[in-house]
Amino acid sequence: MTETKFALLCHPATPDPAVDGIAVCLRRAETGLAVAYRLDGRLAALRVPAPGEPLPVERLWAFTCFELFVAGAEEAAYREFNFSPSGQWMRFDFAGYRQRVPSPDGPAPRIDVRQDAGGLELTARLPLELLPSGALRLGLTAVVEHADGGHRYWALSHPAAQPDFHHRDGFAVALKAATP
Repeated sequence: MTETKFALLCHPATPDPAVDGIAVCLRRAETGLAVAYRLDGRLAALRVPAPGEPLPVERLWAFTCFELFVAGAEEAAYREFNFSPSGQWMRFDFAGYRQRVPSPDGPAPRIDVRQDAGGLELTARLPLELLPSGALRLGLTAVVEHADGGHRYWALSHPAAQPDFHHRDGFAVALKAATP
């Protein structure tokens, strides 16, 4: 099993005074991928969906949400996952840049959420069936909603003047194919 840690950056157009940082830990195994997000900051200044709070799943990205973009290393097609602190999740499939296509049925990821005085942790475990085979390119991102309704955008890199998580240059993590 391979484990790698990353720090997300807030988009410079939307500074975030309430969040001290967001770290992501990836663990790839032959059975799938685990992505653990840790948001450190002042949760009282944020809108964080409560466990079990029903949200419109097609719009989880409009609330505080952690995201994962996954593509085969040499493929235009990619998949977007949204993971909410409410425990809900959504998957979107794309044939190319923002060209949405129907998503086939598949297993659900397992999502665990914990809050403490200093922040929030969300771990999503994706079974192998939800991932392209072979080497992968990943975009690690987060949307943080503030109490005033404003949003801040976090990612490994921000290749555009405005936040755009679908921009392929933002798929900044290269993972080798899983080995048995």
